[in-house]
Amino acid sequence: MKKAMVKIKLVLEEQSQKSRAGFVKVKFNEKIKQSRMCKIDGRNVLEVKIGKPNEMNRRKWIVFCRGLVQVAKSNGIERLEVAWDRLTNFKNLEQDDLGQLFAEAVEMANYEFRKYKKKPKEGWGDIKEVKLVFSDEKVKRQINKEIKKGLSVVSWVNYARELANISGGDLTPIGLVKEIRKIIKGRDIKMKVLGEKEMKKIGMNGVLAVGRGSGEQSQFIILEYKNGAGKPIVLVGKGVTFDSGGIDTKPHPHGLEMMMDMSGASSVLATLLAVNDLQLKKNVIVLIPAVENMPSGSSMRPGDVIKMYNGVNVEIGHTDAEGRLILADALAYAKKFKPGMVVDVATLTGASLVALGTKANALMTRNDDLAKRIEKLAERTGDYVWRLPLWEEYEGDIAGERGDIANINTKAKPGEGSTITAGIFLWNFAKEYDKWVHLDIAPRMTADSNEQLAKGAAGPAIRLLIELLEK
Repeated sequence: MKKAMVKIKLVLEEQSQKSRAGFVKVKFNEKIKQSRMCKIDGRNVLEVKIGKPNEMNRRKWIVFCRGLVQVAKSNGIERLEVAWDRLTNFKNLEQDDLGQLFAEAVEMANYEFRKYKKKPKEGWGDIKEVKLVFSDEKVKRQINKEIKKGLSVVSWVNYARELANISGGDLTPIGLVKEIRKIIKGRDIKMKVLGEKEMKKIGMNGVLAVGRGSGEQSQFIILEYKNGAGKPIVLVGKGVTFDSGGIDTKPHPHGLEMMMDMSGASSVLATLLAVNDLQLKKNVIVLIPAVENMPSGSSMRPGDVIKMYNGVNVEIGHTDAEGRLILADALAYAKKFKPGMVVDVATLTGASLVALGTKANALMTRNDDLAKRIEKLAERTGDYVWRLPLWEEYEGDIAGERGDIANINTKAKPGEGSTITAGIFLWNFAKEYDKWVHLDIAPRMTADSNEQLAKGAAGPAIRLLIELLEK
């Protein structure tokens, strides 16, 4: 399922003069409006507007590099030659890891989901090769190392995007298990799967309740990568392969993208696969509760009370607040591994999208030091986050009337503080962990219209998680 990679070739300036055939040179010019094709000294040149050089920063530079790819594709260009010095010579641009960021930007911009499309006669028009030209051999060697890492990471980002884009009818919970078995073959990753019988035996009733209305069997996926000393890091990913909302069904058109409600699962899976490729000296556990949330005569009902894996009785106030139920069981189950850190990743609330738009994921934790570290790494990787509070004052908002707690806010008007109360709900199942982080990736589930990516899944939080695990 992984896509072919763009060939990124690094050469010195004198070598570039000898092998120009087929490459379009990129020239940066502040005077032109946007971009244009022209000829200089008989050679095809793509002129691209930089804007105001003194205002360039990492955020803008990542989007700018993606824009180069999009402009080239729109002009039918398959091969680009770019002078690295000119591409990176900005006063306010931090130079660390730019090679990695460039590789990631090129591949993410070049990706499009085409599983259900026929290939046109003229081809897809993708970028096939980028030649980076250097004036210094030492810089070239350093950037080459960074690019190799970037290509490794971004291949799994695009893999996660591919998985999330697949229709829910084609990637069910069992279908996800089959895909994972195939992709981890030959890698240093062990897999165990709990079916519905096994989950029933251990009381994993949150997962079972959500999947009860579907004809598709729910699965609980456990992946282990052991390559270091110390306590493992547990990543939990929401794996709702399609979310109809259950009995409280989503109105049209809100269900159209709900095959992507397993983006948390695809993100933590892709992170683990990248960790394996990079051979990080870490122990990492990935937990994926995989379900389909559908309405039927056997679905969980509003007003039901569910005894969760850790014994907490949860009152169901809304069946479309299902992701927190399966995550809660997974967070409680993570205790078995005596983790040093637990991170859950989920397209959890539409309210986070209302709060943050499509620019940043919501970050929630009660560990201030960990929050600051993640915020810093998010800025460096381009997987941006914004922290929301998890104050004690919010705990009473999910007090149950007939159960211990409710899966929605029972004290406020609908929608008020919904992202935070969802985080508070999860905290009830993760409070034993000194280092626990909740990432609500609903804002970044799909690509923002201004970030120079194809429509569809964006592959959120993967680059951030890899840096967090590595550093």
